[in-house]
Amino acid sequence: MLDIFIKFFMLGWVSFGGPAAHLGYFRNAFVEKHKWLSDEKYGQFVALSQFLPGPGSSQVGFSIGYHKGGLGGAAAAFLGFTLPSVMLMLIIAALSHSLTENSLFIGAVHGLKLLAVIVVADAAWGMFNNFCKQKISIALCVFTALVLLVFPSIGSQIAVLTAAAVIGRKFLANDNQSRPSFSIKKDLNWPPLLIFMTLLTGLPTLAHYSTQIELFSDFFQAGSLVFGGGHVVLPLLESLVGDQLTQDSFLTGYAAAQAVPGPMFTFATFLGFELLPLNPIWGALLATIAVFLPGFLLILVVLKHWRQLAAVPAVSGAMNGVNAAVVGLLLSALYQPVFASAVINSVDMALVILGLYLLKSLRLPIVAMVALYLSAGMILSMIS
Repeated sequence: MLDIFIKFFMLGWVSFGGPAAHLGYFRNAFVEKHKWLSDEKYGQFVALSQFLPGPGSSQVGFSIGYHKGGLGGAAAAFLGFTLPSVMLMLIIAALSHSLTENSLFIGAVHGLKLLAVIVVADAAWGMFNNFCKQKISIALCVFTALVLLVFPSIGSQIAVLTAAAVIGRKFLANDNQSRPSFSIKKDLNWPPLLIFMTLLTGLPTLAHYSTQIELFSDFFQAGSLVFGGGHVVLPLLESLVGDQLTQDSFLTGYAAAQAVPGPMFTFATFLGFELLPLNPIWGALLATIAVFLPGFLLILVVLKHWRQLAAVPAVSGAMNGVNAAVVGLLLSALYQPVFASAVINSVDMALVILGLYLLKSLRLPIVAMVALYLSAGMILSMIS
C-alpha cells in the first residue's frame, strides 16, 4: 500500500495538463516504466472510465491501484494522486487574489501546458501502435478524431464511443478465446451500487437540514452527472453552486484547477473552501470527497469481475472498438484543448519538438521534463 501511495503521490506532483495528459503520465509510469499492467489492460481501464460518469483519469488511477493492491491499493492510489492537488488548491484558495496576477506564475503555467502537449502526443502515438493494427480499428480511430474535432461535445463523444463498441463487437471480437460465464446478478458488485443510488436519491431530501449536507449533496450530484472529464464539471458546478459565489471567485478556482497538477475535479476543493467560510478546510474536504465518490463507487460495481466480463468475445470486440476510438479521442484532445491553448507561436512549437526528442530519444525522466518546462515558461514570461 505504501509503495502504491508513494508512486502515485510523486506522480501527483508532476501530472500537469488535465485528464488527457494524465492518461499519458499513467501509461508512461505504470505500463512502460513499472510494468504493473499491460497496454491491453490499461486500455480496458481507459475504456471503462469513458463509459461511466466521474473523473475519468482519476478512475483510471483508481483502477490501476485496485489491479495492483485491491481496494486498499485503489484508496492509496487515489489519495496519493489527489493529495498534492488538494494541498495546492487549498493554498491558492487562501491566496487567490494575488497569485493569479503574477506574471511568473502565468509563465510557469504556460510552460507546463507545453509539456502537456508532449505527454499527450506521446500517449496517442503509443496507444495507436498498440490498438490500431487493423484497417477497421484505424478507421475507428480516424473517424472518432474527425467527429470530435468538428463536433466537440460530450454527446458526440458518447455517440462515437457507442458506435465504436457496436462496430467492434461485430468485427473485432476475439473468437479464439474461452467463453466465460458472466452473470449480472452474481458478478456485479451490488453494495457500491446500492450506496451510490441511496446517496444520489437520499441526499437531496436531507439537504435542508444543514449547510454541510447541502454542500455534500450538490457536489455528489455534480460528480454523478459528469461524463467526459474535468472540463465538463464547470457548467454543472456553476449551475449548482455558482449563484453562491462571485463570478471572479468561481473562475479563479477553475483557472487554478487547470494550473496545478493532478485531477481537475479538485476545483471542488477551492469551491468548498469558499462556500463554507466558517470552516473552510472542512468545506474543502467535504466537497472534494463528494465530487469524487460517485465515480469510484460506479467503478467498484464492475471492476472486480471486469476481467471476466472483458473476456467475453462480444465484450472484447466492443472493447477493441472502444480502445481504437479512445486513441481518436486522445488525438482530438491533443489539438483541443491541449495544443490550441498551449502553442501560441513558433518558439512554443520549437519547445514541443525539443520535448518530444528529449522524452522519446533521450528518455529524460518526467520530473526533469517538468523542471525544464517550468523554467522555460518563467524565462519566456520575463523576456516577452
